[in-house]
Amino acid sequence: MARALVIVLDSLGLGATPDAPDFGDSGANTLGHIARWCADAGRPLRLPTLSRLGFPQAARAASAHWPAGLAVHPSPDGAFGAACERSRGKDTPSGHWELMGCPVEFDWGYFPTPAEAGAPVFPADLMLRWYRACGLEGSLCNGHASGTEVLASFGDAHVATGLPICYTSSDSVFQVAAHEQHFGRERLYRICEIAKPLFDEVGIARVIARPFDGASGHYRRTGGRHDYTTPPPGPTLLDVLVAAGREVHGVGKIRDIFASRGVTHHHPADGNAALCEATLEALEACAEGGLVFTNLVDFDMLYGHRRDVAGYADALEAFDAFLPRLLARLQPGDLLALTADHGCDPTWPGSDHTREQVPLIFCGAGVPRALDLGQRDSFADLGQTVAAHLAVPALASGRRCW
Repeated sequence: MARALVIVLDSLGLGATPDAPDFGDSGANTLGHIARWCADAGRPLRLPTLSRLGFPQAARAASAHWPAGLAVHPSPDGAFGAACERSRGKDTPSGHWELMGCPVEFDWGYFPTPAEAGAPVFPADLMLRWYRACGLEGSLCNGHASGTEVLASFGDAHVATGLPICYTSSDSVFQVAAHEQHFGRERLYRICEIAKPLFDEVGIARVIARPFDGASGHYRRTGGRHDYTTPPPGPTLLDVLVAAGREVHGVGKIRDIFASRGVTHHHPADGNAALCEATLEALEACAEGGLVFTNLVDFDMLYGHRRDVAGYADALEAFDAFLPRLLARLQPGDLLALTADHGCDPTWPGSDHTREQVPLIFCGAGVPRALDLGQRDSFADLGQTVAAHLAVPALASGRRCW
């Protein structure tokens, strides 16, 4: 019986979607702009394994342009294409759920940037109820910010006052940062658990606990992040597999993204390198008929949001260097799929996700060599293709890629 492995290169978009102007993202292109930056810097992006699998062709399907400096193989080893998102946001849960056959056809709640600089963004009555339920005297920030900026701006005040740092972004999120020693990781988790049902009332997709450590001027996030996520609005491929008695091995934050639903085995790890090793371990443990589902978060969290083009390029090359080890572990019946959940163009203004097409790259058992999948109209085509490979019932959304 076959197995499948899906790896999400978190935020590796291939070019703006047709509706990107509605999101202020017309012209965004995560991979294309990284490749151009590398070429202009005299250090062309070197991704020999990804190129052999058809990444340049997938990028061209999305943007009509070849990524600058990337080697092109005329006959890639698998199938390649790009997919647009049907879901109505550009957030992590929507992207992952749609990949697994469950597009998000409704609008999440968001916290708009206030007209007056420095004005609070979270509803006062909601925050007051949360403070009372948690025994808090208040909070810090209460605005739009990046995760690194808030630690630099509010870390010292947090340590001095004991008040949590609360912030948001263009995503549907309420994020809470607290120092592991001065506040306590478990206490941070408790107040985020309390926050989730309250913020459900205004349609917020995720409450995210962001523990950090260090001292003044040197605060840094730790690996203890935990997402409290609204469950998917309908069945996903993970649910279908579990109902069929199959294994689903979630590597990294997959369990959090799916609110623990449909994940039979959780493999935590901190950082792309450790997540890649955990993927190999999960693949070794996965029984026939099962799925290994990995999210490589560093591309998004460390490099996309922080607009670190060089770091993003280095991380891509590190993943490409890892890929031959993974390909060597695939068994004859295995299917490997590489994709993303949204874009986060490190050359783009601001620090938020970008509305982009994502790669659909398949190799392994039964994949037609050099098959051009073109531009697909839903991420769900990936989930439908994996469902067919694993011989489980078809999903409600998506079309098989072959």
